[in-house]
Amino acid sequence: MKHALQVVILAAGHGTRLKSDLPKVLHSLGGRPMVHYALDLACQMKPIETVLVVSPSLQDIQIPFPHKTVVQHPAQGTGDAVKYALPFLKADGHVLILYGDTPLIQKATLEKILSFVERSPETSVTALGMRPPDKQNYARLLLNEKGNLEEIIEDKDASPSQKEISLCNSGVMLVRGDFLREALAILTPQNAAKEYYLTDLVKIARQKGNFCQVVEGEASEFIGVNSRQDLAFAEACLQNRWREKAMREGVTLLDPQSTYLSYDTQLAQDVTLHPHVVLGPGVKIEKGAEILSFCRLSGTHVGGNVVVGPFAHLRDGVYLQEGVEIGNFVEVKKSTFGPKAKAKHLSYIGDTEVGAKANIGAGTITCNYDGHKKHKTKIGEGVFIGSNCSLIAPLSIGEYAIVAAGSVVTEDVKERALAIGRALQTTVEKGADRLREKILKKKEAL
Repeated sequence: MKHALQVVILAAGHGTRLKSDLPKVLHSLGGRPMVHYALDLACQMKPIETVLVVSPSLQDIQIPFPHKTVVQHPAQGTGDAVKYALPFLKADGHVLILYGDTPLIQKATLEKILSFVERSPETSVTALGMRPPDKQNYARLLLNEKGNLEEIIEDKDASPSQKEISLCNSGVMLVRGDFLREALAILTPQNAAKEYYLTDLVKIARQKGNFCQVVEGEASEFIGVNSRQDLAFAEACLQNRWREKAMREGVTLLDPQSTYLSYDTQLAQDVTLHPHVVLGPGVKIEKGAEILSFCRLSGTHVGGNVVVGPFAHLRDGVYLQEGVEIGNFVEVKKSTFGPKAKAKHLSYIGDTEVGAKANIGAGTITCNYDGHKKHKTKIGEGVFIGSNCSLIAPLSIGEYAIVAAGSVVTEDVKERALAIGRALQTTVEKGADRLREKILKKKEAL
């Protein structure tokens, strides 16, 4: 914009219909708190200032976006909320007002309203309008004969004829900075709810002879989250948006509706995701990798041509390099696998560095926790770990060593050594028969 842009995000609502101890805007969508979507969107618009208005329960919130935080107390409406942000706003330029519980708005929609104001800088208030299928509870936008915005009427204050108007208020508006300061000073709670309505800025502007306008957007972007049903709907919308984008960019989703992504998921061309795959935050998957069914990944970097699953769980800082194979019922946590290393069955690998081409047998676990702290295991290149081994960390196994199946390994193993950590086997002749006779006698004595 030619004129400085400032953003105010209103996030002080209690969300009573969610029936939760967690504040509404902190409920998770796509792997992060709902309010992050509004803050992220604000950052994309490159404003000179962003102010987040919260309730007292959120005053100490830590959010990884540049912004000022102010507390609205008591809550007396949207107009009252913006008053709390005024000390951080400049009178010149424009103020964009967003909402912490409206996570589906896209950058292109906001650019549309900013572009309009560039062409018409004298406009005092520009509202984003929409035509939702269900108009109930939405404020209506009243236009004059020239098609300009004349007034915004809240649903509870609207007459029966006004309720028939299809053009509704999304809540998002762009206000000239100097007019915002002037109008908030004379705003009054003359309405059914006895609150200070931000929408009354239009009435004040028109009384002063100022120009107001509407820019229409897609109604699906302005869904506000006020209930668990709304939360589920918003999640579905985000997931569909991300799935479509992934497939357009060359990712194969064998069953898109059962595949769940996160806000920061990175998927390269020719990645294949099988049904019932869940990707939590912090996942990057490189070209040609394949994630089989019923896998859950978070905090994981999957290299090219890696195969994971089915039924695998990767979390908290995992890096699988080129050609790694992680099989069914394997959990990997905070570990690195070198190129072409394998752990294909029923294993737990935690806090471990696995060398290239190492092979970890079925049922093997790294015992990384001693009850007080975590310890690391290092498995060298070309190591073969037999089935059902327990590797007691801290531990280092040298390159091309072999650990025999069933071993409990408590000491470092040198490169190319053979480690056997089993108890000696005892075999008693006819012992099975004698044991069965003993068990039968006990049963008969009962």
